[in-house]
Amino acid sequence: MQRRLFLASAAAASVPAQTPPRRIAAIVTEYRPMSHADVIVGKYLEGFNQDERPPYPKSRIVSLFTEQVPAKDMSRERAKKFNVPIYRTVAEALTLGGAQLAVDGVLLIGEHGDYPSNDKEQKLYPRFEMFLKITDVFRQSGRSVPVFNDKHLSWSFRQAKRMVDISRELKFPMLAGSSAPVAFRTPGVDAPWGEKQRYAVAISYSGLDIYGFHVLDALQSMTERRAGGETGVKSVQCLEGEACWNFLAANAWAQKLFDRAIAHSETRKPGDLKKIVPTPAVFVVEYADGLLGAAFLLTGAVEDFTVAVDVAGRNEPISTLMKLQDGRPYHHFGCLVQKIEEMFLTGRAPYPVERTLLSSGILDFALESRLQGHRKLATPELQQVRYQTPRTSNFCVSGWGPDGKRL
Repeated sequence: MQRRLFLASAAAASVPAQTPPRRIAAIVTEYRPMSHADVIVGKYLEGFNQDERPPYPKSRIVSLFTEQVPAKDMSRERAKKFNVPIYRTVAEALTLGGAQLAVDGVLLIGEHGDYPSNDKEQKLYPRFEMFLKITDVFRQSGRSVPVFNDKHLSWSFRQAKRMVDISRELKFPMLAGSSAPVAFRTPGVDAPWGEKQRYAVAISYSGLDIYGFHVLDALQSMTERRAGGETGVKSVQCLEGEACWNFLAANAWAQKLFDRAIAHSETRKPGDLKKIVPTPAVFVVEYADGLLGAAFLLTGAVEDFTVAVDVAGRNEPISTLMKLQDGRPYHHFGCLVQKIEEMFLTGRAPYPVERTLLSSGILDFALESRLQGHRKLATPELQQVRYQTPRTSNFCVSGWGPDGKRL
């Protein structure tokens, strides 16, 4: 634990103390109470505790674009109160109404809103389309700035890969993904960096698309630290109903890690899992280097995120709860904003966007497996996603106090 605290402090120390506030454009689908725009953009406008008191992020929101304005919209009132102009187009928000890029960073929050779903039950949020509008401005201006993309890059792996390819082409840092991997953990442990892993299990709840991504990103944040780094995924399969329980029964490694992970849950409901979880599901992931992973969604049994990893040469698994605050100010989103700020201030992403590319791809293929009768799918495309994550851990090392505010 001492080492993790030192590493976290060292990362914070790498941010220049006298760096002026960065000017940030917020590009969102909708901004309503409890939306991701509320708990991310809101921390820039209202402070980390969203009580209009310090501490605040150092960067400042200078423009806002919302694609939709729902009945409970907050964007107009927030913009007026904090003197942030709302622009009619993505391009205008990035140029502040001028002809050239005029901001130092972009928040892309394509989550929530009235959008259709496809036959795989994926919500077709326009993250890819918004990203192209952002990068069109970069191309026209001849320069680029850091971009944060909330949650998965796209519902389509092809689109997600194109987003990462464009970030490399235009040479700008990009960060993306879930708030679960950076949340405060109990116990405060990480998978050891550079050691061989054999098996891994993550457990969560809710819908296959909406929270399936979160549990996969949580799993990936632990497995990417193994010896040799991330070398891609060989196959993906989605199992549901009785087949989920049969998978556990047939795989002793999965049952052992499942038991260890769920023991950390603080929301575990009493009762037989088979009776209290009406629609169990598991995404089975076969990595190219032989690691086997399983991400479970157990709606009715738990309402949190737990992970357990079998590390070669260790007698006991590494396991933890990625602790999410159930209510404002949603501390885990504050942890995410800290990582976003690190990128905006230093010009370097604290962890690779390829993590989210792989999580996005696993989810896309898992839902395709489900559509194809829960068939195991070979994923040569995902075997091309290879990267090395830094040794430094990136989760929050302190939680919140009795008043719910960050420590």
